[in-house]
Amino acid sequence: MDIGNKLKSIRLRRGLTQEELAMRSELTKGYISQLENDLASPSIATLIDILNVLGVTPQSFFAEEKEEQLVFGKNDFFLSQNGTGSATWLIPNSQKNDMEPILLVLPENGESDVRYPFEGEEFGYVLEGKISIEADGKTHTAKRGEAFYIDGAHEHKIVNVGTKEAKIIWVTTPSNF
Repeated sequence: MDIGNKLKSIRLRRGLTQEELAMRSELTKGYISQLENDLASPSIATLIDILNVLGVTPQSFFAEEKEEQLVFGKNDFFLSQNGTGSATWLIPNSQKNDMEPILLVLPENGESDVRYPFEGEEFGYVLEGKISIEADGKTHTAKRGEAFYIDGAHEHKIVNVGTKEAKIIWVTTPSNF
């Protein structure tokens, strides 16, 4: 681990100069410069003092940073059944995230599983076809290029009412598909 670079990065994110960090840590500007350039190694006590000034715990400072995956492709997707259609899970392990997006594909006259009430919200965008959203005894239709929003408190399902396959991007928050 490159302690000097990491200290410098945190200091800069906090908007502090070397001199300000030195004064708050009761050290010299020269010593902070030496630390950041890996010309000196701090004692554990000194490092903890510096981290306290920077508002960082030793645990988070030494935690291994994993590069977060931002782009996902077909090799990352997972396919499952949803009613008489299929759901493609677009983000792996999305249950750890606030949102959970899927691509729902319904054959002609196909329908999704019934979604039972939950504390959250759902958003959908119709990529292809025409669907109906059946919620609380009412039916609402949406076609290609239209979106829908559902409060999770309402039991609902999606039905393909078009003459061809329907494709919907469907996002729920919190994740619970």
